[in-house]
Amino acid sequence: MEYLIEWKDDHAPTWVPSNYIASDVVAEYETPWWNAAKKADDSALKHLISSDDGRDIDAVDQDGRTALLFVAGLGSEPCVRVLAEAGANVNHRDNGGGLTALHMAAGYVRPGVAKLLVDLGADPEAEDERGRTPLDLAREVLKATPKGNPMQFARRLGLENVIKVLEEAIFEYAEVQEIMEKRGKGNQVEYLVKWKDGADNEWVKAGLIGEDLVRNFEEGLEYAVAECLVGRREGDGGRREYLVNWTDKEEATWEPEENVDPDLIKDFEEGPTAHKDVEAQLSGGS
Repeated sequence: MEYLIEWKDDHAPTWVPSNYIASDVVAEYETPWWNAAKKADDSALKHLISSDDGRDIDAVDQDGRTALLFVAGLGSEPCVRVLAEAGANVNHRDNGGGLTALHMAAGYVRPGVAKLLVDLGADPEAEDERGRTPLDLAREVLKATPKGNPMQFARRLGLENVIKVLEEAIFEYAEVQEIMEKRGKGNQVEYLVKWKDGADNEWVKAGLIGEDLVRNFEEGLEYAVAECLVGRREGDGGRREYLVNWTDKEEATWEPEENVDPDLIKDFEEGPTAHKDVEAQLSGGS
């Protein structure tokens, strides 16, 4: 760590390593910053940042913790915003276990801060030195929090909200290829999903999976990968159906519109040979 020193004898300011500066001089500069962080005082932080003295927003204490880690654990959304807007690293890890600000928000039950950090680009899958993501940590804390204790009700509710935020962040952009199995009852239903990107199969809560995939699984429909559409017809009851070519099946099959990828339907309907394909299939019967 170096500090930019302004000299009393009008010598030009210079950068000096911390071990060459009196501890009381360092403390005079550092103490207001860490006090503001540990008190979650967003006004004080904003004032110090606006002084434009070259302060390192990601300065660390002896444990490698930045101001952002402190305010995240304290649950201060205003402070998180101030630091992030000043350029703080939202994925910085401390030296005491590799914890990030998102780990702090999860462990100290701060769902609002967790959501804000995710929105600011914090990695929900960052692992600490024990291999735990913030979601793993929140689940671990929830498991250790007693049930049926009125004093712990708010804490358990907060942890459940943190878990929901992190699960949504992790699964938001992940695409499910297939649902393999189901377990649980009521609000605890989960499905074992196979991911399109080849990641390991994983148990996911029902609310985080597309309703069409869940409905198809529950109805016992067989999964396959559609290649393209080659026909259209009006099925029983006037329901529109499409003739689907599959990548892993030799024969095309007629499928109701709700079971067909909307993008494939759009490509078929807007394609230059769409009407020709439709007429050919309809004139051929079945």
